[in-house]
Amino acid sequence: MRFLLTAYPSIRLAAIAVMLALAGPVAHAQQPSAAAMATAKEIVNVTGSTMLFNPLIPGVIEQAKVLFLQQNPALSKDLNEISTKLRSDLMPRFEELVNEVARNYATRFNEQELKELLAFYKSPVGRKLIVEQPQVVDGSMKFAQTWANALSDQVIAKMRDELKKRGHEL
Repeated sequence: MRFLLTAYPSIRLAAIAVMLALAGPVAHAQQPSAAAMATAKEIVNVTGSTMLFNPLIPGVIEQAKVLFLQQNPALSKDLNEISTKLRSDLMPRFEELVNEVARNYATRFNEQELKELLAFYKSPVGRKLIVEQPQVVDGSMKFAQTWANALSDQVIAKMRDELKKRGHEL
């Protein structure tokens, strides 16, 4: 899995999204109503969340294929055929993921809140958020990485200075 998460950034993003969506305890002990689940599923679809998860099934299959190819490159033809079939066979399982993400929404928001969220995401500003949020998150992550690197340099320099003041040679 580590190879997949490193080699395929979209899979890494999807994995992060899934972990965030599924993380944490269920807020309510009750099962969400059918209406809440339907609205939550619509939120998942309207927000484009399913696009984040699209690479998961093909990515897992590709990772398994690479594992077998490393052991025996002569299996390439058969593995390509098996991979194609598996992608088709496993596609219905994608709905499990969508349902669980919807359930996650439906256990954290009541029906009225879900309707308000859906209305927001369908509004002009909600649609703009859906379009712009990936760039905002990407820009924020890039800035945070640069900022953390600079902070790290400052911390190392201060530690080095303090250690020298205490007689340590570095």
